[in-house]
Amino acid sequence: MKKVLILTAALAAGMMTVSAQDVVERTNLGSNWSIGVDGGVATPMTHHAFFGSMRGLVGIHVGKQITPLFGAGIESTFGINTSSWNSYPRSYTAFDNSYVGAYGTLNLMELFGGFSCEPRPFTIEAVLGAGWGHEYWTKSQQEDWNYFATRVGLNFNFNVSPRVTVAVKPSIVYNMSDAGVSQSSAAYNVNKATFNCLVGLTYNFGPGFNCVTVPADNSAELAALNDRVNVLRAERDAVTADLAATTAANADLTAALAACESKPAQVVNNNTETLNSVRFVFFRNASSVITADQMPNVEMIAAYMKNHKDSKVEIKGYASPTGSEEFNIKLAEARAQAVKNTLVKKYGISADRIVAKGEGIGHMFTEESWNRVSICTLED
Repeated sequence: MKKVLILTAALAAGMMTVSAQDVVERTNLGSNWSIGVDGGVATPMTHHAFFGSMRGLVGIHVGKQITPLFGAGIESTFGINTSSWNSYPRSYTAFDNSYVGAYGTLNLMELFGGFSCEPRPFTIEAVLGAGWGHEYWTKSQQEDWNYFATRVGLNFNFNVSPRVTVAVKPSIVYNMSDAGVSQSSAAYNVNKATFNCLVGLTYNFGPGFNCVTVPADNSAELAALNDRVNVLRAERDAVTADLAATTAANADLTAALAACESKPAQVVNNNTETLNSVRFVFFRNASSVITADQMPNVEMIAAYMKNHKDSKVEIKGYASPTGSEEFNIKLAEARAQAVKNTLVKKYGISADRIVAKGEGIGHMFTEESWNRVSICTLED
């Protein structure tokens, strides 16, 4: 009975510890369930205890972690049939005793170490359970009998992953009834108790517990936040005023644009002669090959010269400042010759109507790449 009182006091202390923590755990009925299997040995606490009367034990358990501190579940174990106990056969079945019960757990690491938002790799749990025991006997010996049993023990849990736990589970199971024995009192009688040691493999369905740290006194933080909110409101009002001014200016610009669009278009041509007489053929970097997109400019020159039999063309080739000067001088000459050769070979323009020469590095355009060009000036 003293053991029960001590465990009850520990549970009460655990409840006070959890309530004092600055955390909030969130869970629901469908979360944090687990299922597992157990295997190990059982032996009487007295009368050829341990190796002399040890038998195999298997079991299964289903549990739920209600809070980081408390858990509950149901379990069952079955003792493998052996003749080693009491030196005579117990039954003709594979198992000669069984236990089915409910249990509760208290996480001692959380109780004494405080709640941890991160999963612990190792925990220790105190276990208290109660249930129904059953002994299987051969009919020649006596009838099967049932009894009320309690279990007290520890779980040493090794959390190998967030989902998988391997546990070592030593415990003592007490036969609390008088069934099947001649003793007058059975409650917590060591002569009617067995020591069980199981190894369990458990799968945890999760998802675990969320925690939110709540400061003990956050009045200063709230005051700072209120000040920040007031600053943001002032900034918002200023932005709103700027937006109104911008909207008004935009309206004025829209009206001015509408007035401009309503006026008749005027075409100003102050350089008609230059536009009619000059064509440009642009080249790629370090190349004197006329690309397909530049051929229409060459074709326009050829068409003009065919329509005006006395016209001539002067072609000046240029290069951009990129690269060595010696190379660019040769490249400028090659670009002028490329246009001349195309006019002669492709369009049949007489070579004596064409003057082609390289001018070296060009400075006509501020955009350097535009100076990779041949400028073709038509003359009547």
